[in-house]
Amino acid sequence: MAEIQLPQLGESVTEGTITKWFKQIGDAVAEDEVLFEVSTDKVDSEVPSPVAGVLTEIRVPEGDTVDVGTVIAVVGDAGSAPAPAPAPAAEAPPASEPEPAPAPEPAPAPAPVATAPVPVPAPIATAPVPAPAAPAPAPAAPAAASSSEDTRLQSPIVRQLVNQYGLDASTIAGTGPGGRVTRNDVEAAIRAGLSSPASAGSGARSVAAAGAGAVAASTSTGRRTQPTPRSGTGDSVEPLNNIRRRTGEHMLMSKEVSPHAYTVMEVDYENVERVRRAHRESFRADEGFSLNYLPFISRAVVDALRNFPHLNASVGEGELIVHNYVNLSIAVDIDFEGLLAPVIHDADDKRLRAIARDVDDLAARARSKSLSVDDLTGGTFTLSNSGSFGSHLVLPIINQPQVAILSTDGIHRRPVVVAAADGTEAIAIHSVGLLAMAWDHRAIDGAYAAAFLREVKEILETRDWEAEL
Repeated sequence: MAEIQLPQLGESVTEGTITKWFKQIGDAVAEDEVLFEVSTDKVDSEVPSPVAGVLTEIRVPEGDTVDVGTVIAVVGDAGSAPAPAPAPAAEAPPASEPEPAPAPEPAPAPAPVATAPVPVPAPIATAPVPAPAAPAPAPAAPAAASSSEDTRLQSPIVRQLVNQYGLDASTIAGTGPGGRVTRNDVEAAIRAGLSSPASAGSGARSVAAAGAGAVAASTSTGRRTQPTPRSGTGDSVEPLNNIRRRTGEHMLMSKEVSPHAYTVMEVDYENVERVRRAHRESFRADEGFSLNYLPFISRAVVDALRNFPHLNASVGEGELIVHNYVNLSIAVDIDFEGLLAPVIHDADDKRLRAIARDVDDLAARARSKSLSVDDLTGGTFTLSNSGSFGSHLVLPIINQPQVAILSTDGIHRRPVVVAAADGTEAIAIHSVGLLAMAWDHRAIDGAYAAAFLREVKEILETRDWEAEL
């Protein structure tokens, strides 16, 4: 028998919420098979079972939050079975009651005695006495109700969903132990449309808390705010998942904090494309994945940041913190359910092939929900790879507290003007694409941003990538 504990998912993580069990009591579990999903304030992760056997006990139901190290389940040997529930004790037969004794015959009633009537005294005139003041009504006990509600909403995810959608927690039937409200209960209530228009509006406002200043400004100037949409016939309600909510909050905060500016530059990738074509098959055979443009762009960015350190920085309290290392964040799409930005740590110490391996590994682990918190923290510069979908131009939002993010857009075959060695010009078909960078105007100015992109462009167009591979 093995006790399954909530694992340490990162140095700064002390608790997690069990969001889903992939196995039920009595199910067989293989070693390294995904057993449950846990959500922290930084990442959602699918956690594999460290042992093989049969799941005999689930101690922490879905929706509950527990500390790291808490035993959340028990896996027994393959031949073991879940412990049966104790049988209720048999009720003892009721003791026979003695027959009641016969009631005694009633005694005859005594004859009535005649009495003289008692004179009624005359009323005495007195000053009117004020009626005593009615006692003040007992105050309501909100604390008790609040305490009861807090007991039913122990999970931070459950509380966040209730607040976000403006739900009345007292109307949600809890299916967890002791009547606790689980995440599934809240999502079912959302789908059933239990939120009122007023509460839904307050929930929408709580999501946009970072933009409260803008809302207040629009109200004070008399502009009409948009009504909160409500579901109706033909609509379906899909609660925002954890990644989507956190991404939205983070991006809203970034737009409020950083004065965004953008610089775009066109790059001729034909120098890269020739090497890719020549080594495509051998690279896949050696590494097990395709060689795309992203590792080349990543390598060029890392090298250019050495000469433009103010783009490899973070904004502090009235200061710019310039990093002497490059931790490259790579935005990864999670099957259209949201974005994560896992980090290639110390990317400035790695060459093209090592960066390509790290990109492939992080993307695979991000999609399988096997990233740790440490994989998602410490980034100093971010690449957003929308080009894999053939985008022409994307204007990304800065990944705080960094000061810049570079969008690698689609690369297409296009006619370009090329110069021959003798100075003559000709038209040729090359692979061409755009690089678009959002940058924080507190950290740098436009000339600095343009000079950085010019160096990235020059590296991509002129480096001997054959030697690099």
